[in-house]
Amino acid sequence: MLPFIKPYIPKKTFYHLFRALMSGDLSGNGKYTRLCQEWFEKKFGFNKAILTTSCTDALEMTAILSELGPGDEVILPSFTFMSTANPYLLRRAELVFADCEQDIPNIDPSRIESLITARTRAIVVMHYSGMACDMDRIMKIAAARNLLVIEDAAHAIDGFYKGKALGSIGHFGTFSFHATKNIISGEGGLLVVNDNRFTGRAEIIWEKGTNRAAFHRGEVDRYNWVDTGSSFLPSDLIASVLYSQLKSFGRIQEARKRIWWEYYRLLQPMETEGFLKRPVVPEFSSVNGNFFFIQARSLAERDRLQSHLKKNGIQSTFHYFPLHTSPFYRNRYTGPDLPNARRFSDCILRLPFYYGLRQNQIESVVKTIRSFY
Repeated sequence: MLPFIKPYIPKKTFYHLFRALMSGDLSGNGKYTRLCQEWFEKKFGFNKAILTTSCTDALEMTAILSELGPGDEVILPSFTFMSTANPYLLRRAELVFADCEQDIPNIDPSRIESLITARTRAIVVMHYSGMACDMDRIMKIAAARNLLVIEDAAHAIDGFYKGKALGSIGHFGTFSFHATKNIISGEGGLLVVNDNRFTGRAEIIWEKGTNRAAFHRGEVDRYNWVDTGSSFLPSDLIASVLYSQLKSFGRIQEARKRIWWEYYRLLQPMETEGFLKRPVVPEFSSVNGNFFFIQARSLAERDRLQSHLKKNGIQSTFHYFPLHTSPFYRNRYTGPDLPNARRFSDCILRLPFYYGLRQNQIESVVKTIRSFY
């Protein structure tokens, strides 16, 4: 069976993991945590990078930093993972779901303005498959209403909008290093704080509401409980695994982008013939090689195609169920129908994608899709 994903573990991983173990510094905010954070700040120009145990935790930190509470509203896409929504729901904020654009599974900026009320506090965007949302339009809308913008960039490491790194444009950016992502640590994430108003408090919330990070830098002679917070920082063992990925970052990204463009090239004839659709790349967006998806013409066809691939030894998966129609939320939802989110949910199929996927394997996947049609 050709797997859907296969985590890439560089040999250097064992070296860095061993060094972290032998150092005896296994808790959070150790040497490897700091090395990773410095790498992200230097590589992408992030204002403040804070390593977390997951992208979900990074999003939870944005909910705390935004001081959301009962009665506040957050606008976000329905076509996303539930982690994009849960942190704000946990703060008792109201979720206001927006539809996707017609051709791109990203939040439609033209739908956002009509959803804003006097209670709106934040806009959350998700850069699906590493493709940039239209950030100029979104930031303009937010600035006019004094709203915070949170970029869920779980898919979008090394993705760019008009040359600006995704995650660096909104007030906050969040990233995932889950085993399915470009660079991985098993579980893991990153909070990027782009607005200096929140930098100091973010570090305190990260460290269980204490000023422990300042203590380690020698800025205070003891640390104490100074704010609300939780244990959002990962073990330095996790950071050491991530650091080994960062040392191979250029090679990983070069390979993943090559795979993406090979799928794109080889599937072009079937799109021309009207069988399927390839991803639309906006002119303002880069391609970061996160994953590759196609759109079938209907839910039934997508399911038959997935079964055909499986029978031929190829794993694939679909993405996502719209949050507003989920078993958890559908009885709460009172907004309009979101047809684009439903259509993407019905028609998207994700193809095998990982570092090490060979050219003949890519060609085999494409040939099997062709045999179906």
